[in-house]
Amino acid sequence: MAWILLLLLSAACLQAGYSAGSNRERSFGVNQPKLLSGVQGSSLEIPFSFYFPWELAEDPQMRILWRWKHFHGEFIYNSTPTFIHKHFKNRLILNWTQPQTSGVLRILNLKEKDQTVYFCRVHLNTRHGVENVQTIGGTHLTITHAISTTRQSPSITTSAVTTAGLEDTEGQRNPSLVNLGATVGVVLATAVLITPVCVLMISLWGKQR
Repeated sequence: MAWILLLLLSAACLQAGYSAGSNRERSFGVNQPKLLSGVQGSSLEIPFSFYFPWELAEDPQMRILWRWKHFHGEFIYNSTPTFIHKHFKNRLILNWTQPQTSGVLRILNLKEKDQTVYFCRVHLNTRHGVENVQTIGGTHLTITHAISTTRQSPSITTSAVTTAGLEDTEGQRNPSLVNLGATVGVVLATAVLITPVCVLMISLWGKQR
């Protein structure tokens, strides 16, 4: 039993030492948002920042690279020498300059196939050699479809208004036409009544002469 306890204690000590070492190793990394969403056809920015404990070389030759789909996925961007994946031709812009430790990757004209996970990777020269730092979880990008809006044609709207105006006045007599008809009727009636009187007066005047 004693030797079994010694083995267990040794294993625990080794595990504790490994944990401490891994904590020291985790003093470097890349920060990215876990989730982002963009609208198809629009643009989107993925911000990133990185940190490390090493002392940089006189010429650190810092480079920013991007992968997609999974941690060991295909590279889609390289700052030096400049490289852009054919799927993202003329659609990727990196806003970052050395020796900054933060920046933004901008994706233009989002497409449905852009929906995946993106990983930022940093390459730099230190006084102890070349180091590479990459985010583990990456940024999950979701693409949504743009909402289409339909507008009624102005010509159709005008036509509808005009038709509605005609339908509203249909079956109704124009007041001006009614007044004109009444006036004409009165004149005709007056003429019918006056004409015999005039004829009679003319005939009497002729007889008197």
